[in-house]
Amino acid sequence: MSDPTANEDQDAMADEWAAMMEGDDEDDDLDMSAAMGVEPGSNRVLDQTEIDSLLGFDGDDDGAHDTTGVMALVNSAMVSYERLPMLEVVFDRLVRMMSTSLRNFTSDNVEVSLDQITSIRFGDYLNSIPLPAMLSVFKAEEWDNFGLMVVDSAMIYSIVDVLLGGRRGTAAMRIEGRPYTTIERNLVERMVHVVLSDLSAAFDPLSPVTFRFERLETNPRFATIVRHGNAAMLAKLRIDMEDRGGRLELLIPYATLEPVRELLLQMFMGEKFGRDSIWENHLANELWQTDVQLSAVLDEVTCSLADVLNWKVGSHLPLTTGPGGMVELRCGDSPMFRGRMGRRKGNIAVRVEQELIEQPDEVEG
Repeated sequence: MSDPTANEDQDAMADEWAAMMEGDDEDDDLDMSAAMGVEPGSNRVLDQTEIDSLLGFDGDDDGAHDTTGVMALVNSAMVSYERLPMLEVVFDRLVRMMSTSLRNFTSDNVEVSLDQITSIRFGDYLNSIPLPAMLSVFKAEEWDNFGLMVVDSAMIYSIVDVLLGGRRGTAAMRIEGRPYTTIERNLVERMVHVVLSDLSAAFDPLSPVTFRFERLETNPRFATIVRHGNAAMLAKLRIDMEDRGGRLELLIPYATLEPVRELLLQMFMGEKFGRDSIWENHLANELWQTDVQLSAVLDEVTCSLADVLNWKVGSHLPLTTGPGGMVELRCGDSPMFRGRMGRRKGNIAVRVEQELIEQPDEVEG
């Protein structure tokens, strides 16, 4: 038979332990809530604004999502165009040259302006192209890679209207929902050739390159030139012809710019990295005035270790070089010259007759 009193004591002890455990859990919850900044006992739920801020999709600022939240992690491998200062110089030249060449091409008053230069992933850009549009694929011959030029619908109809004699003061007529005609494609292709010629000339002071027109596409799927995840540089140009005009966008993958990356990193034209010509010239002049000690080696004899150990004071070491033999001049361990020994003005001298300095071509060979 069990003792009722003992059972009651055990139950009371179990209830006490349970109460102590619950108290510890509550203390831990309070500590965790305090660390997270959440009031105890409340189930905190993030609202839409906080979720957008966390993910980096803040609608108030168009560029905020590039540097905050998850998008900052996604785009952490992107190369900012600001790290390539010479790109702005190249596109400034392009804008000035296009203004002149397009005036000659259209016989109209043309103003070209650069809206912005940004970095973007190629796949994201293809998905953001407003259709209909014409996508021109061009190749950089010397760099052996491709680029993309996009002409929007407004620019296409404006060029067609101007080149075919449309009256000034009237906006270009836009007819949507039909494919572009052969005439429209040919006129746009002529304009693309003009822009590519100016782009080649804009890069000439930096690095000679020829941009060659490849093909004209209207479907972005057929204008893929790199993988969708690859980073690219996007330049948006605005072309105004009085009350007509449109946009022209140049997209050049960073893989295409890689051969001239060191040149694009310059802060100004002709900048040299890690070199100072003044100190180079000073060092070269000082080297010519440096004193160098030469050793004249009369002869070399090979002896066994036993013979060397048997040497005593007065031992003779025969040399095979005669009075008219050749003597080798060395600087340290490097042979420099070979000549004949004699006397000149009471001093022992060596007349150089053969040069032993190895030339760089001979070393590589």
